[in-house]
Amino acid sequence: MKFFVYISCLLVIIGCNPSFQGKDIYGADEFVRDSYQIKESKNSILEMEGKETEELSSDLLQEYKDTIQDDDVLNVVLYYPKREDLMIAVKTIGESVGYKVINGKIALPDLGSVDVIGLTLEEAKQKITHKYNEQFADAEVFLNYKERIVRKVELAGLVKIPNVPVDGKIKLFDVLSKAQIPTDANLFKSYVIRNNKMLFVDLYKLLKEGDMSQNIVMRGGDKVYIAEPCSATLMVMGEVKHEGILDLPGGRLSLREALARSGGILFTGDKSYIQIIRGSIVKPKIYILSWEHIIHLPNDSLYLMPGDIVYVASKPITEWNRFVEQLIPTFAGAEMISKGVKGIGVVIP
Repeated sequence: MKFFVYISCLLVIIGCNPSFQGKDIYGADEFVRDSYQIKESKNSILEMEGKETEELSSDLLQEYKDTIQDDDVLNVVLYYPKREDLMIAVKTIGESVGYKVINGKIALPDLGSVDVIGLTLEEAKQKITHKYNEQFADAEVFLNYKERIVRKVELAGLVKIPNVPVDGKIKLFDVLSKAQIPTDANLFKSYVIRNNKMLFVDLYKLLKEGDMSQNIVMRGGDKVYIAEPCSATLMVMGEVKHEGILDLPGGRLSLREALARSGGILFTGDKSYIQIIRGSIVKPKIYILSWEHIIHLPNDSLYLMPGDIVYVASKPITEWNRFVEQLIPTFAGAEMISKGVKGIGVVIP
């Protein structure tokens, strides 16, 4: 239904004359300048769409410590032969129920509460060892996780693996590899959410261009959505072999490729008047290019973006040609009738 409403609005704009003439008409120079902006990044395209963006902070690329958190359960083992009773007590609790972190602390025999939240296992081990050694020298402590809340990245959309554990080192590229996303996923419309806020990561640059500045370190609770191929599209209309909608998995497509995927321009098309309609249907920005621009300019200076409409106007004589083509069968039929009737002796005036 949205598609037909969209087309209806477009037809109102185009009207009887397919070569729409509005106020915001631009030539090839402006189209090339905007194409280089489209090529720059996902953020550049979003800005052209009138959306607010922000640059990725370099802090997002930094690894972080995998630390103890509330509700983790630790197993503690104490080695101090002179206090066998204490060794057995610490070990028994550790093996049976473990030491659960509550309000950032665990309670140990002969020590009471020890604050361990935010510490790595090694840091917590050193802290507990130091506290026991304040009472008696040469005690050794061994520490590991008995149970813990698994911190993971949740993935939705076109993924085979719905979640991937994090450890303070795993990065977005590795998470996406583990999730097994399809090659035709729409990376432009895919996104990463952290703390209910979108991170402006360019997944296309990361996966297709190898731009490691987008390879952020993932954290527990992050959410990644991988979009379907048809999530970003453009439309090709007018005098082309196949009118229709083209998917933009990377958020951009060269005008040359769009026309090629549409079967090329028909002989009825006016190659000197190719329009790209961009932006709001109510107030579009319209570029007018010719075939000479398309064949001589490089691909990366002829980029289209999501929502664009490519319209190839018809030659002025086209409508008359079509009218004649529609009349030919009528004339041919009349001629056949005439010959047939004359064959049986009936005079046709």
